[in-house]
Amino acid sequence: MRFFLPLTFLLLAAPWPLPACAESINGHDYVSLAGWARANGFGGYAVKGEVFVLTNKTARLLFNKDSADSVINGVNVRLSFPVAKGGFISQLDADKTLRPLLFAPKPAAKRISTICLDPGHGGKDTGYRVGRFFPRSEKTYTLALALELRQQLNQAGFNVMLTRDKDIYPELPVRPDLANRCGADLFVSLHFNAFSTGDPASVQGPETYCITPVGAASSNDAEGAGATHAVCAANRVEDKSLRLAYQMQRALVRSLGATDRSVRRARFEVLRSAQMPAILIEGGYMSHPVEGKKIFDAGYRKQMAAAMVRGILAYQKLTAPPPSKTNPASTNKVSSAKKPK
Repeated sequence: MRFFLPLTFLLLAAPWPLPACAESINGHDYVSLAGWARANGFGGYAVKGEVFVLTNKTARLLFNKDSADSVINGVNVRLSFPVAKGGFISQLDADKTLRPLLFAPKPAAKRISTICLDPGHGGKDTGYRVGRFFPRSEKTYTLALALELRQQLNQAGFNVMLTRDKDIYPELPVRPDLANRCGADLFVSLHFNAFSTGDPASVQGPETYCITPVGAASSNDAEGAGATHAVCAANRVEDKSLRLAYQMQRALVRSLGATDRSVRRARFEVLRSAQMPAILIEGGYMSHPVEGKKIFDAGYRKQMAAAMVRGILAYQKLTAPPPSKTNPASTNKVSSAKKPK
């Protein structure tokens, strides 16, 4: 039988951070949220119905009991494993989700210079198609968004390359390979969603994906088959990718007033081999009767691109010095992808 002392007593009795209480649940290592809170400077810990709440002077974390859904400083983040009934979080999530988002390293010396944008689909691959009589293809709007985003990033002082700048289909491995060969600092793949198995008005909002950590199943892997997937190149920079995904999702939701569909994990082929921070954005649901019309509107895509620029700038502020004011944007050169052979 386990006995738990009240958290207030433990905080008063312990002159130094205590290790989190650990145990194995369903074959995975878990640590108590109360213990993790004590060890990491969260003086506030409360259980409100089905929700565990951790707070300190700068952060507020919400975890739903028996769920992988969490809210980190106002942004929805999907955990790799559900929080266990008694208030336990997986050690993997403590290390690969909470630590990177709450305890960022010191800024790097090199600022972000070159960004590779990947307009999803293209050519033979239309992506989602919405509409019965005059169907609209996802590939059309990912390219339109990428061209708008390129222009705004150029104005912000970044070099930009595209994996495609017309209606062609670069094979999936070609896309991150281009970014690797050209020494891009970030890789951003652009997509839109659609919902066809139920009421199309029931689902809306952006989702932002980054690579799944080793030992976990992806957010889109309901069977958990990918939990044994071997390490890939993207795992070497997975903490940075998570920070980029978080800042991007935060900017999209706040700037657009959109429904927050959360930061998620996936082993998409365009992410696995990326050697730099890489994310895939589902910018919203083309199938939604209101959001879909917005996606098809150039003015809304301009707003979305502006939000993405804010997300990238917020990430840059966390990880590298801001661009020097002595280097005007006009000195940057814009490059585009070569056609795949």
